[in-house]
Amino acid sequence: MNLSDRVKSFEILGERLRRFHENAPGTDMSVLVEAARMASHKNPWFTPEHIRIALNNLGHALSAENLVHWLSHYDGRVDCVSAPRNIGVVMAGNIPAVGFHDFLCVLISGNKLTAKLSSSDDQLLPAMATILTDYLPEWHDFISFTSGKLDRFDAIIATGNSNTSRYFEFYFGRYPHIIRKNRNSIAVLDGNESLHDLQNLAADIMLYFGMGCRSISKILVPAGYNFVRIIEALSRFDCFSNHNKYRNNYEYFKSIFMVGQVPFIDTGFMLLKEDPDNASRIAVLHYEYYHKPEDLAGIILPGNDSVQCVISNMTLPVKVLRFGEGQNPALWDYADQVDTMEFLLSWV
Repeated sequence: MNLSDRVKSFEILGERLRRFHENAPGTDMSVLVEAARMASHKNPWFTPEHIRIALNNLGHALSAENLVHWLSHYDGRVDCVSAPRNIGVVMAGNIPAVGFHDFLCVLISGNKLTAKLSSSDDQLLPAMATILTDYLPEWHDFISFTSGKLDRFDAIIATGNSNTSRYFEFYFGRYPHIIRKNRNSIAVLDGNESLHDLQNLAADIMLYFGMGCRSISKILVPAGYNFVRIIEALSRFDCFSNHNKYRNNYEYFKSIFMVGQVPFIDTGFMLLKEDPDNASRIAVLHYEYYHKPEDLAGIILPGNDSVQCVISNMTLPVKVLRFGEGQNPALWDYADQVDTMEFLLSWV
């Protein structure tokens, strides 16, 4: 199976994912429809709307133009893999199809994938694998999923939290590996953002209930910042208060703050709390004041190794994404800024 075949099969997958978002009819869509139904049934955090958004974003990422542009960065090495290696991937399950990029990198590089899926997200990737193998049966020999212990692998990619990463280091440290820990994302505002910017920021904060590593968990705002406009922008997500699990978190942390006499801003469905910690709880958004732009380097840089992405219109001493880009990464936007493709190609 050559690179052209592999790329074409992912183009086909991208087309199916876009059609799924558009509710396109056809028997070839049934596998995705059933997988989305089961994913939403098994995991209440995976709402049908969020699944559609996640798959649509992946579908648009998998355009022929994007695939060619992404792979062009590797100077033809993607088509020069001498023999497929077995790559074990331990996947997270915090948002729909969160492990897709590792799935794509392993397969498009010509290697074999054995994925240990999270029980929270074990429907969507197997459905995508079915679409790939229906188009190109050779994929059957390259894709496997397991709920048990990973074994017989040449390298490992594992995503977890700060606790599980210690176990990953213990068990997998002697193999070539990428091991990911908890990360959070932040936004930096100067107070001159347009309504459109703030609406996009609201999506960066709220999409997937704020459970992704690219979800904005803290905002940095200038001293004296007026929160009225951002609260108005967030209000488009007040429907989250109808989601039982989300509502339970909102009410729980509100009661904790009230009992502890912790000051907070209550939007009716989200709590804004002044806190220097980048990591926040579900239904809680942290904020921190800065006095002048020159102060931002001293706030951002010390904890930059725990930050997934920074969103702002400002010029900052780190790579910056624009508002609305947080939850829609390109193929060349790697988690933890570690180039997965380069890792896979560097030792084969």
